[in-house]
Amino acid sequence: MANWITSVGEKINLLREENGLTQEDLADAAGISASFLGLIERGKRTPSVTTLLKIARILNITLNDLFLDKI
Repeated sequence: MANWITSVGEKINLLREENGLTQEDLADAAGISASFLGLIERGKRTPSVTTLLKIARILNITLNDLFLDKI
């Protein structure tokens, strides 16, 4: 089982792509750099709760949805 940040990062990546957003699009909207978003998506960096909340809102999901196995 992957750790939670890897699972959350993979979910962000999947949802971003499903929404037709580039890393740059999502990062700009969330107020972070595209390189930081890439690190989050690969599970290499842990974002703040505030950043996760911004990302979730942009992806039209709840913060809780990022941590659930299924949306």
